[in-house]
Amino acid sequence: MGNAFLNRTVDGFLKIGAVGASKVAAEETYDCLKKGPSRFPFWKFSKDKLEDALRKICKEGVYWVTLSAGTTAGVYVGMEYGVERMRGTKDWKNAMLGGAITGALISAASGHRTDKVIGNAITAGAIATAAEFINYLT
Repeated sequence: MGNAFLNRTVDGFLKIGAVGASKVAAEETYDCLKKGPSRFPFWKFSKDKLEDALRKICKEGVYWVTLSAGTTAGVYVGMEYGVERMRGTKDWKNAMLGGAITGALISAASGHRTDKVIGNAITAGAIATAAEFINYLT
């Protein structure tokens, strides 16, 4: 899109949407295989079931993007990128600060008191830092 900040934010939203869609695809596949006869698992697979599964996949993907997970992911990716640009370096501290800022913003927007906002900021920063360290290990 020409802007690194916008690219990362959109990428975060799309990844969360893909997670939601994948979740439903796995659940629908399992249900389809579970309901069919053991010798022929696709015996009861029909066009209607496929259309219903695709509808659910699209709906769940949009749900994850538009509600809390997608919004949180978009805010986090944006905050982490902003911190990276301000600091001029790419390391685990960006994830920690981006997570803490995101936790505080989401908590404050939810109407929590100051002590809860601070606790959520610390928790989100710790989770983001742990995820970043795990990412470095792999």
